Amino acid sequence: MNITRQLDADGICTLTFDREGSSANVFDRATLMQLDALLTSLENEPALRGIILASAKDKIFIAGADLHEFVRSPDPESLGGIVDLGHRVFTRLQKLPVPSVAAIHGACLGGGCELALACDWRVASTGKPTKIGLPETQLGIIPAWGGSIRLPALIGLPAALGMILPGRQLVGAQALKLGLVDQLAHPEYLLATARKLLAAGKRTPRAVSLASSTPLKHLVASKARRDVLAKTHGHYPAPLKAIEVCTATLGRSLEEGFALEKAAFLELIRTPECRNLLSVFFLQERAKKLPAPAGSTAHPVRRVAVVGAGVMGAGIAQWSSARSLPVILKDVAPDALARGLRTIETVYREGAKRRVFTVAEATAGFDRITPVSTAIPLTSVDLVIEAAVEKLEAKQAIFRDLETRVRPDTVLATNTSALSIDAIAQTLTHPERVIGIHFFNPVHRMQLVEIVRGPRTSPDTVATALQFTKALGKLPVIVNDSPGFLVNRILMPYLVEAVRLFREGHSPAAIDHVMLDFGMPMGPLRLADEVGLDVALHVAKDLAQRLPSSGPLDDTLDQMIAKGWLGKKSGRGFYIHNTRSRHPAPNPDLGFLIPRPSRSSSPSSADTLRDRLVLIMVNEAARCLAEDVVAFPEDVDFGMILGTGWAPFRGGPLRYADSLGVASVVSRLDALARDIAPHFAPCDRLRAMSGDNLTFYPPAP
Repeated sequence: MNITRQLDADGICTLTFDREGSSANVFDRATLMQLDALLTSLENEPALRGIILASAKDKIFIAGADLHEFVRSPDPESLGGIVDLGHRVFTRLQKLPVPSVAAIHGACLGGGCELALACDWRVASTGKPTKIGLPETQLGIIPAWGGSIRLPALIGLPAALGMILPGRQLVGAQALKLGLVDQLAHPEYLLATARKLLAAGKRTPRAVSLASSTPLKHLVASKARRDVLAKTHGHYPAPLKAIEVCTATLGRSLEEGFALEKAAFLELIRTPECRNLLSVFFLQERAKKLPAPAGSTAHPVRRVAVVGAGVMGAGIAQWSSARSLPVILKDVAPDALARGLRTIETVYREGAKRRVFTVAEATAGFDRITPVSTAIPLTSVDLVIEAAVEKLEAKQAIFRDLETRVRPDTVLATNTSALSIDAIAQTLTHPERVIGIHFFNPVHRMQLVEIVRGPRTSPDTVATALQFTKALGKLPVIVNDSPGFLVNRILMPYLVEAVRLFREGHSPAAIDHVMLDFGMPMGPLRLADEVGLDVALHVAKDLAQRLPSSGPLDDTLDQMIAKGWLGKKSGRGFYIHNTRSRHPAPNPDLGFLIPRPSRSSSPSSADTLRDRLVLIMVNEAARCLAEDVVAFPEDVDFGMILGTGWAPFRGGPLRYADSLGVASVVSRLDALARDIAPHFAPCDRLRAMSGDNLTFYPPAP
């Protein structure tokens, strides 16, 4: 059973959700039917005075619907039946003659939040795991068990849209401020506080707020549409549909609202955007359960050392310390160490402002970091992560020194973004314990970590790195040691091609606009500025030397770097970066670079620019799969979406290739190779798939 019932002598019934064999509570058809049956029994219970809904899980109230049911039963009739069942059961709870209260500790998301909204009262714990929200738009759908109706009615249309459209998740204090919950309580006093709320009886419906009334609600909706379109370029239909439904249901009966909600849900779930966003969700769940190599043993990591206090080293140290790990942060330069500590302090301070941490948690996390600028023994450390300068000889020297200072079983990891793991390890006595653990910048925001396995890396080392990465709350992808690994291997040709387009006479704004329209979160030249032009050029040159498929490099970045233009970190690159503005302006002094027109005789259209930028990534992604850089198409798409923000609604470069048709991709690449440059020629894998009419993924049912 997933729900237990306990009726005490005072007539208070506690329904406790505790899904068997799972660390999370989710709603599937069986759980909804069980809740329906329990409500039937309670309706006939004469001694009943109130109901408390609670969870037995440590970190989950109810995490939402079981999305696997949507995939298992995709036909409209079945999905419509699930929507109707949720509407009926939650409304039954709402209309009980006795008061009900949701005692929320842990994640209360999606269907869990909609269940709580159907209660008369809500009390949330002050515990760190507690997050309340309706994240359905992130999956390409809308709240469809009454959330699109009950939330605007409870907190007003502007606040409800502020939660639903971005899929925002609130901690308890934020939910209390909005009126989403009625009280906060320490986890130990949660049930006692819930009992006190029941004494208030059934809730009296709130009056409609001014902003939710006609005609003001249409002004609110109009502004929300403009904001969504500015952010999404119209690529995501779910937020727009959520605005429509939330606005239309205000002032209508529940039944009318449910009909609108259901119709919108069934329309959205059939869209390719929804299918791709659901696939991204499942890829994230897959990464959380990524198995270690067969027969391997993961050794516990209780203490970490980070070598190098630059941007990446400081970020790794901060994130590790925030996960309760003691960290030694080592840098030979005291000034660099001081800058790294200031960076860490800033991340903790900003996190406390955003309620990611309490002030006490931020202080404790910072205190777990021990700065060191001298050579010390590291025998107490279970794992070392090197995050020093991207030069092979320097890294080899660091690792030779580390091998003399650590225990024989200590894992030696490098955060290199492109250098060979095997080359770094080749001078060591025990190269089998060397591995790449490549974080992405900024560490505290980027979920992806590449676990890079060298040819001599042992299975136990892979298992330990994998366990460590998961313990940090990151999402790993296992990559074989090869030039650029996965993400940079695919991303770098895209950035280089964008630079070529610029040198052919296209403005940075025009180039970036094409990719923003495609769905990327940032254009390629803006991204190059963010990465650092010096870093981008270093990686591009390294890959050009090691990969025969790389296209030619020109001297654009060399000339910009010679002027001291390194991108955002120097304040100037393709754009002028001003700390007072979120939107950098194009650099007006780029005219000194003499344009080099393309060999094509016809002017490039936006479609041609898009193909040059997108298909070069698709081509490289197919090469990565053909060369066993990763094992599955899912790894490629997952890495690019999580590592670069590659348009999630398009599903990743290989899903995108399937949507276009591999034959079409090959034809367009052949045209670019003929008209623009030979490096666009489709790889052997794509050409073979086109000839055999194959796809990267099985066709959708």
